Amino acid sequence: MTPPPHHPFRSLAAKAEYQALYAERARAWPVPAETRTLDTPTGLTHVRLSGPPDAPPLLLLHGARGNSLMWVPNIAALAADHRAYALDTPEETGLSSSRAPITRADQLRNWLDEAAAELVPAGPLSLAGMSYGGWLAADYARRHPGRVRRLVLLSPALTVLPADPAMLVRAMPSLLPGIWGRRTFYYWLLADAVNSGPAGKAYVDQAIADCVVAKRCHKRLHLVTADVLDDATLRDWRTPTLYLVGENEKIYSAPKAIARLNRLAPRIKTAMIPGAGHDLWYTRAEAVNTAIVEFLNAEPS
Repeated sequence: MTPPPHHPFRSLAAKAEYQALYAERARAWPVPAETRTLDTPTGLTHVRLSGPPDAPPLLLLHGARGNSLMWVPNIAALAADHRAYALDTPEETGLSSSRAPITRADQLRNWLDEAAAELVPAGPLSLAGMSYGGWLAADYARRHPGRVRRLVLLSPALTVLPADPAMLVRAMPSLLPGIWGRRTFYYWLLADAVNSGPAGKAYVDQAIADCVVAKRCHKRLHLVTADVLDDATLRDWRTPTLYLVGENEKIYSAPKAIARLNRLAPRIKTAMIPGAGHDLWYTRAEAVNTAIVEFLNAEPS
């Protein structure tokens, strides 16, 4: 069955409203970019491309209930030496759409494999993912280790440790209609950004407001449940990987996550970012960008 022309939005008017908001937010993208829509068996994938066309490829995967524009604080550094492809994941609040609901990890993995094949038909590529995108990137790398040159995980959802029960309780208000529940949750999750000053608080407030618009405009979005890599998988990990986590991470304990990786997968390079939590890509953008670029450009060990 062919989806209606407004899919995945509630109506053509809702589609127009959200596309206008998206276009307004895209004006903050700090480097030249082109956009492309990939048509694959899973659906239509919106991609924003920046950086030299002949540079090594880097695919960027955003966090849950977000879109590719979350990379605004990082893209100038990441695209300096790489061809960066910032993807809108389907079933999220971007401009991508799937032909059928994506409810399982293998479906999401197939989507990423299709998109990667369109963007980088042959040869290795690097992946960087934030939060939910980090889990997806890690899941892809463990299934296709020969395809991934380097992997960057920024506070990946689960992946290393189960979610702290407090995280699940705190997230519940965000499921309520309106802005109050989301503000309560985001102010807790992204506390370092909120407390960093007027600019940081404004950044989080804008993200909250955009989520409300996205919720109003999109049809029901499915979220595939992330999982935790088991001990055997981590012991056998071979993909060169950088794991960055804020010292104030709320999803799980940052020290415990690093300790588990260091114990089971010493090949994975780990670092704790001070003065940041789950907002490390924004609050400590310079430190995060430097760490990622140095890792991606390092000579193979």
